[in-house]
Amino acid sequence: MCPGLGARESLEGTGSLVVAPAGCQNNAGRGRRGSGRDEAPELGPGPGPDPLGGSSGDQRPKWDSKLQYLLSCVGFAVGLGNLWRFPYLCQSHGGGAFLIPYFIALFLEGIPLFHIELAIGQRLRRGSVGVWMAISPYLGLGCLSVSFLISLYYNMVLTWVLWYLLNSFQQPLPWGTCPLDLNRTGFVEECRATSTVSYFWYRQTLNVTAAIEHSGSVQWRLLACLAACWAVVYLCVIRGIESTGKAIYFTASFPYLVLTIFLIRGLTLPGAVEGLIYLFTPNVHTLQNPRVWLDAATQIFFSLSLAIGGHIAFASYNLPRNDCEKDALTVALLNSATSLYASIAVFSVLGFKAATDHGNILNLINEFDFPEHSISRDDYATVLTHLNSTQPERVAGLHLEACHLQDFLDKVPRGTGLAFIVFTEAILHMPGSPVWAVLFFSMLFTLGLSSMFGNMEGIITPLLDVGVLPRWVPKEVLTGAACLACFLSATCFTLQSGSYWLEVFDSHAASLNLILFAFFEVVGVAYVYGLDRFCDDIEWMTGRRPGLYWRVTWKVISPLLLLTIFVAYFALLTQTPLSYRAWNPQYEQFPLKQEKSYPGWVWAVCVLLSLLPALWVPGVALAQLLAQRRRKQEDTQRDTRLELQDSGVC
Repeated sequence: MCPGLGARESLEGTGSLVVAPAGCQNNAGRGRRGSGRDEAPELGPGPGPDPLGGSSGDQRPKWDSKLQYLLSCVGFAVGLGNLWRFPYLCQSHGGGAFLIPYFIALFLEGIPLFHIELAIGQRLRRGSVGVWMAISPYLGLGCLSVSFLISLYYNMVLTWVLWYLLNSFQQPLPWGTCPLDLNRTGFVEECRATSTVSYFWYRQTLNVTAAIEHSGSVQWRLLACLAACWAVVYLCVIRGIESTGKAIYFTASFPYLVLTIFLIRGLTLPGAVEGLIYLFTPNVHTLQNPRVWLDAATQIFFSLSLAIGGHIAFASYNLPRNDCEKDALTVALLNSATSLYASIAVFSVLGFKAATDHGNILNLINEFDFPEHSISRDDYATVLTHLNSTQPERVAGLHLEACHLQDFLDKVPRGTGLAFIVFTEAILHMPGSPVWAVLFFSMLFTLGLSSMFGNMEGIITPLLDVGVLPRWVPKEVLTGAACLACFLSATCFTLQSGSYWLEVFDSHAASLNLILFAFFEVVGVAYVYGLDRFCDDIEWMTGRRPGLYWRVTWKVISPLLLLTIFVAYFALLTQTPLSYRAWNPQYEQFPLKQEKSYPGWVWAVCVLLSLLPALWVPGVALAQLLAQRRRKQEDTQRDTRLELQDSGVC
């Protein structure tokens, strides 16, 4: 035994699984290189007893087919970020030039880490808590808590999507016109001052307050949609992979069908080619900006959903001899290809929007009370010339700006702004707009739902593995309790200030913690467990030993790259003021958002969210140290009593 670090793995007796660092093995694992695939390696139980103890490994559920497993991994990795974050980064960081740091980060950081997660999950056949209790006992609860926090706000985004989807089954679309004021003599002033899509989003959907400290009341329509979303998630994950495996065939494939439909339709619209040219025209000078490289590395990291625990849980239901290396390459490359495919579809539609509408047209329509969509981009110059000759004073008071295609595309937002404002406005200009709205929001919902499967597996599988509930309690009870706890915790997002709080969670709950956990993952495998032993395990599973690329990235490149990303990202956060942009109709520059600083107590919440998951690492380490000291004291006291008894006998 290596003092202070625990015993070697035991395949007999209690079934406990504690792995000592590589330096304390007496080279026990190094004689296996030529032993072939029939001898069980160090990391997992192989043909021996189940690592959980007390049950056979055959009793663990298995995927019905390899396709089902791959679709689940793809569905978890491919999410809303592929659709609304990657296109934004690509067009704002040099177009095609951004793909250079993106693919460098993919092969030096993303794929190696992804391979580690699939390999350890498959070999140990456990969730994140069980896996890291075996290798690095300080990470499991941290990964579980991050999965919990992400599930809270991620499903709230699906709530908004569901609300828009339900409102899409009508003609005309409700975000296409301004509502009448109380006197029914004109339109609501707030809507006239901005746009119909912005008013529907900020006022009729969120009913947002002007500041985060003003919580407002619960929006019951959003609360009902939130309950419906969690009910759908529960029904899909109620029996684990036995139920999600059936749903994933639809939720993982339907978004590709809709993307293809939007791509075909988008390429036939005016302005689509200009949008794609702008997206992919390379600007290599942007590569001199360190922020471009940082954004590329973090996009790869978050896009593959690394360090959350979902992929470990999915891989734990594989057969032990599955080729996890091939799976890692397949899923990672398909995820990146989806990002590129989505970018083409998105910017073909955005190019169409830029070619058919811009802010000056909206200003003219509002000022002169023209019917909605009565001025096209082609007619804009003629109408403006006519108005300048007939009512020059009113036109001059509008302060119209020169408008070009690039002006619009430079201001394309990411995230919710792209989905619920820019894209919804583009849909208004399409013939048969309700059909396109239903397709678009159905695609977003299935994209998010398949990602929620992985998030919930990252919570439920570890809880099942560590035996939170007795084995006689049905799995459906634990799943229902987890979904109910998430639903109740997420009700804060249904307040009028809920969108501000979702931004707080999105910015602080996961980013730094996931990067830190990924660093500990690769260090734990390469240096604590031992790279040679890990390669032995992969050779036993796949029939071939990892090559130089895998060993170098695991041992040197990935840890250094993750450490660099963590330091750079932390420095960026400390230099960025803790502020938010509020929707305030009383703001003098409205409809521009008002920049506000967070109150002190919100600062404290941001810091707590940033540190809470990571605090499990020193917390578990301290608990284990105290437990070890207590055992040592008990052993000392027992030895002392035995010595006194022996002395009395003598």
